Amino acid sequence: MFSKSPQNPPLQVLSLDDEDQQLRVLLDMLKKVWSERRHEVSERWQRNLPFGDYIVDRWEKAKLLGFGEGASIYDSALVLGKVEVGEKTWIGPFVVLDGSGELSIGRSCSISAGVQIYSHDSVEWAISGGEAQYSYGKTIIGNNCYVGPNTVITKGVSIGDGCVIGANSLVLNDIPANSKAFGTPCRVMGTTNND
Repeated sequence: MFSKSPQNPPLQVLSLDDEDQQLRVLLDMLKKVWSERRHEVSERWQRNLPFGDYIVDRWEKAKLLGFGEGASIYDSALVLGKVEVGEKTWIGPFVVLDGSGELSIGRSCSISAGVQIYSHDSVEWAISGGEAQYSYGKTIIGNNCYVGPNTVITKGVSIGDGCVIGANSLVLNDIPANSKAFGTPCRVMGTTNND
């Protein structure tokens, strides 16, 4: 099951014939790495994270996904389809970014934990017994936006630059630039302008 090639020295050093023993050793090694990283992260930032977030570098993951310079995304975030993210945007844990109908998020945005942003839905498909097609629409989040925790943004919605979307909102319609909006359904309640 495991290669003992020179490219994989830790397994070569083990030289164990018993596959179960090799798995136990590897599991012990993973536990050790996890324990060390957990201690380091707890001491430095007072955080306790899901396993993957101890191992995966958020900035490297963003780079691999083609996101803008300085963007970051937690390992626990789910990314589907064509998703574009601008520079310095932070994508929190347990976020869903559905780009199956295309999704664009601008620069310097904060997408909080548990946010779900969709660019498709299967409503017509479901109520037609699977006869109708899925529905798609490009979803756009402008620059310098804050999207609060557990917000759901539906397909085809555009949120303008400089918006604040409050926690637990359901965004069904476009939100103009520089708006403060929240609720279910989400409604504009003010502006982010300082005048």
